[in-house]
Amino acid sequence: MDIKAIRTRADYRAAFKVTESLMGAKAWTPEGDRLDVLVTLIEGYERQHFPMDLPDAVEAIKFRMEQQGLTPKDPEPLIGRSNRVYEVLNRKRSLTLAMIQKLHAGLGIPAESLLRPSAAAPAARRRKQRALERLARYGASSTRAGGTTQAGATQSPDLPPCFSSTRISPITMPRSAALHMS
Repeated sequence: MDIKAIRTRADYRAAFKVTESLMGAKAWTPEGDRLDVLVTLIEGYERQHFPMDLPDAVEAIKFRMEQQGLTPKDPEPLIGRSNRVYEVLNRKRSLTLAMIQKLHAGLGIPAESLLRPSAAAPAARRRKQRALERLARYGASSTRAGGTTQAGATQSPDLPPCFSSTRISPITMPRSAALHMS
């Protein structure tokens, strides 16, 4: 057996040509063994010199759906209602951990692909940033820093109004809870 390590592109091409000529070799023969060794060497060279990146989550889902002939209605038990499926497939919503687990178990998509950030992340970040800007613009104008927002509620200067600390008065509190406080 005349086999040597593949170190250069010329070695790679030569090994590939020999492999092509051995494709019809039967297993457990000297030619079959030579083919196995060459394929292993070629795979190692390709892994090192031509690394393939995993697809992002949405592309992995679309590919598996296409492979299995699924429609957007089919992954509803794994992702959620049809609007949520369309949002995920159109990159408007990111996958949750529960969705990732169900897709991995239900469709056999590698978890590494599902955990990869997809192009949905920038769109989701932009929406979140716009919401925070609106909150800062309109929420901050309705309350002063450290001021009172509603009866008994105070707001920290660095928190949005939804995170205010509200003190419940006995009037708004259920009667059973008010009896326990006195």
